Amino acid sequence: MKQVDLLKFNNSWYNPGGKIKRLIWFIVNVIVFQNRLNGWSGSKVFFLRLFGAKVGNQVVIKPNVNIKYPWKLSIGNNTWIGEQVWIDNLAQTTIGANVCLSQGSMLLCGNHNYKKESFDLMVGEIILEDGAWIGAHAVVGPNVTCYSHSVLSVNSVATKDLETYTIYQGTPAIAIRQRIVN
Repeated sequence: MKQVDLLKFNNSWYNPGGKIKRLIWFIVNVIVFQNRLNGWSGSKVFFLRLFGAKVGNQVVIKPNVNIKYPWKLSIGNNTWIGEQVWIDNLAQTTIGANVCLSQGSMLLCGNHNYKKESFDLMVGEIILEDGAWIGAHAVVGPNVTCYSHSVLSVNSVATKDLETYTIYQGTPAIAIRQRIVN
């Protein structure tokens, strides 16, 4: 039986952007976004746009947020991003309008192929449509779409698409009931 050999890992095919650009973003991300003392969303929106993100109006970004590559990010109007959210967007990540990413939630666009000896990197986009809500400490995996007004409950993990106006819970997340907005 073969074993994983991490010496054979090679993701040279993956090029998320120039080294200088990534280095400068890393510094800005640490100083501006991951800083627990910076509660001003305006500065964060400014830097996201400066680095190529498409960001709508009235976006709220709380302190201590980590964003991998802003040039692979789109955020709609009136969206809230809570404390300690991690957007690990190795692929394009699209966040619609009126979306809520609660504290500690994670959007993970990358994974590894556990079937390969070389543990190959795999990436896939994430789409959160308008009105979606990702609960505290919930995780959305690669190649997942959370359709309009879907809800991923606290500590749940989405490995497959979430249907519109449906509440999901668990690991892996399963549909538990319809979402009714009054």
